[in-house]
Parts: sequence; structure tokens; C-alpha cells
Amino acid sequence: MSQPRTCPVVAFDHNSPEHSADPVASYARLRAEAPVAWTDAHGGFWVLSDYDAVFEAARDDATFSSGRSSYGGEGLANTIPKAPVRLHIPVELDLPEHRSYRKILNPVTSPAAVAELQPMIERWTTWFIDQVIEAGSCDFASVIGVPAVVTLDWLGLDVDDWRRYSRALHSVLADSPGSPAHTHAVEVDIPWMEEQITAAITARRARPSDDLISYLLAQDVDGAPITDDAAYSMVELLISGGVGTTASLVSQTLVHLSRHPGQRRQLVEEPELLTRAVEEFLRVFSPTQALARTVTRDTEFRGCPMKKGDRALLAWSSANRDPAQFEDPDDVVLTRWPNRHTAFGMGIHRCAGAHVGRAIARQLIGEIIRRMPDYVVDLDGLQTYAHQGVNAGFQRIPATFTPGPRLGPP
Repeated sequence: MSQPRTCPVVAFDHNSPEHSADPVASYARLRAEAPVAWTDAHGGFWVLSDYDAVFEAARDDATFSSGRSSYGGEGLANTIPKAPVRLHIPVELDLPEHRSYRKILNPVTSPAAVAELQPMIERWTTWFIDQVIEAGSCDFASVIGVPAVVTLDWLGLDVDDWRRYSRALHSVLADSPGSPAHTHAVEVDIPWMEEQITAAITARRARPSDDLISYLLAQDVDGAPITDDAAYSMVELLISGGVGTTASLVSQTLVHLSRHPGQRRQLVEEPELLTRAVEEFLRVFSPTQALARTVTRDTEFRGCPMKKGDRALLAWSSANRDPAQFEDPDDVVLTRWPNRHTAFGMGIHRCAGAHVGRAIARQLIGEIIRRMPDYVVDLDGLQTYAHQGVNAGFQRIPATFTPGPRLGPP
């Protein structure tokens, strides 16, 4: 869509190799040049990069819609370009439909519900670390499978398949379209995942169990039983969050703490700091870098003329490093408070799984630094995601440490 040149036009593509090489610097340049700007990448879209612009747009659902539409192509509405996955509920719904489905998720993602999940989180964290603790070396990218396995276990899906679920949903966002990995994900892994989830829904319809899928199938939506398609959409969204965002946060944090052993030592000696530190890690290492919206009507936003159907990228990670909102925004301050970061989004679409993600991150980071306090990441061996437009992080994190004992059963 052609835009009048009354607002800055920038050369920006959050999926480009140049951006992925240093997303922090890329967004810093954008904030300084034009916190609201137009780019011609991917058919053209607005990019919002300072805290105030992101905050305002995220809370204006009447103008910046999360709903799926044909504007900008077909697929997942909150990515640019759109990803070839099925509808995600409730993040791709606007009011009032969003509220009807969010009310289903709130009870099972509340702090009280997450407290009941804590033994499962602890068990899987112990298991993953036990697999490598005696060897003295590992790839942390495999150890941080905990969020994926906890999510699958919670849902009642086969935990042995966690790598394949992770690969399927991660690849469609982080690998280049047309690459062998992306093509395999779209043509093989995503259809396989759809079969697994669909089969599980059919099985739970016939014989409910004590798992999250059974809970979802027992719910009503505005007085009518939830449909299989809606349940599928919610399940896939939960898996997507489990295999992507928390793993991204933990991977970046582990690399940072290897580079800053003084902060790691402080957290080992003062474990009570971890809760507040995780909020700072969320701010600085925003696992979901940016998500998209669709403009619903012709409007002017911060002096820029936006047209109905325009796509807009809300850069959470950039807002989280805005010096107008955060003092010394590029420094990791373990005790920073208050910390009004945007890592989980804002407004009605604030991440439903935020409390789950926090609990897993605290447990996994805490246990790794406690059981492997001297770990050293091979910085030369790090391998980042090919695309860091949606999730930032590392595909490979080789590390060495002093071997320790297993804590769980074989």
C-alpha cells in the first residue's frame, strides 16, 4: 500500500540478517531516527519503536486490531510476514470474542494454578539437568527444553515429542522462507503436529483425563460447548508459547550470566533476588521481540497518516530499552524496580501464560546456576536464530562446568 511521504520512511526489516546480527543496535537507531516510521519491507508496514508509541497502540484495540484478516496476506495476524499456521485463540481475536476465550484460560494460568504446576516444573528441571550434570559439558539449547516438556505434560501430549513440536513452531518463525528447515516445517512438521493435537482432542472427547486439553473441552463459550477447532487453536497457542518465549528468555539469560559471572555469583549467594532479576531479564532480553497489529480505520497516529488495512509492528524489545522510560536501559540491573516492561505485551492481549513463563524461568535459571555455578559458555560456538524478528535467542549454546551429581532417579 503506497504511503504519503509525510512521515519518515526507513530501511528496516526485522527479519533481515543485518537486524538479526544486532537487534539492540538496530532498534536503537530506529528509536533515534523515527519512533514511528514506515518501511517498504514485506509489502510495507509501520514500525513503532519507542515506549510511548508501543504503549498507546497496544491499548487501542479499536484502532490496532489483533484479529486475523486478509490484509498483509494470509496466516498468523501478529507476525510480519504472516506465518502459515492455524488461527491462534485468543490472541487473534478482538473484543468481545477475546474476552469469552480469555476467561477460560485465566483460571488455569493464575498464580494459584501455577503454584500447583510447580512440582511438575521442578521435576522436569531436575530431569533435564540430570541428563548432563555428570558430563561436565552440554549444549544449553537442549537443557532449556524444560518449558516445552512442561507445556506438553500439562496439556497431556507425548513429552517425548518435545523436540519436534519445538522445531515445527520455531522454524516457521525463525528460519528463512524457502530454506530446507522452513520448508520441512511447513510441509512435514506442522501437518504432523496438527494430527497429534487433533487426535488428542478426539481421544479426550471420548475419555476425559486430568490434563489441560480435557479441561478446555469441558468449557463453554458464551453458553455453547467449545468447538474442536477452538480447542485446537488454544492448544497450539499454548504450545507455541511454551516452546518459544520462555526458552528464548532463559537462553539469553544464561549467556549473559556467563559473560557477567559477578551477577551470577550474586544470584547464587542471594537467591531471593531471582524473582526481581527475572523481571529485568524479561525487559532486557524480551523473548518476543515484536508483534503485529492491523489498522482498522484511516487515522493519524503521532502525526503519521495510517490507512485502514495498514500493518503495524509493535516492537516490545525496543520499548523495553527506551531511555525515556528506563534509566540506563542497556544495563542489566538485577534489583531494578519498578520495572514496567512490555515483555508480555500490554492491554487485553497481555500474555495469558506470563505467570507460567516466570515460574519456569525462575526454576530453570535458579537450578542451573545452583548446580553448575562455574559454567562457562563457549562464546565462539554460539549460534543465534537465523531470524530474530519474533523470538531472539540461540540455537546452540555450548558450555562446560564442573561435573556434579544427579538428584533424580535414572
